[in-house]
Amino acid sequence: MSIATVDIAPLAEAADPAPVLLTVEEAARCLRIGRTTCYGLIRSGELESIDIGRLRRVPADAPAAYLARRREAQRAA
Repeated sequence: MSIATVDIAPLAEAADPAPVLLTVEEAARCLRIGRTTCYGLIRSGELESIDIGRLRRVPADAPAAYLARRREAQRAA
């Protein structure tokens, strides 16, 4: 699996187009972390998210971008 893509197939039906935004729970599943940890990443600014009214959504490419930044930081250390 490439860093630029995250497999979200289990999150949506095969006939549905790929989602542009993920719920926090879906983003957490993509990263294989818990919901609370995901909210912590959002709160700290490490994982991009947006508000839509009272909803919190994560852009579909944000988990892959977060992972790429973490991998780069580990290589630099």
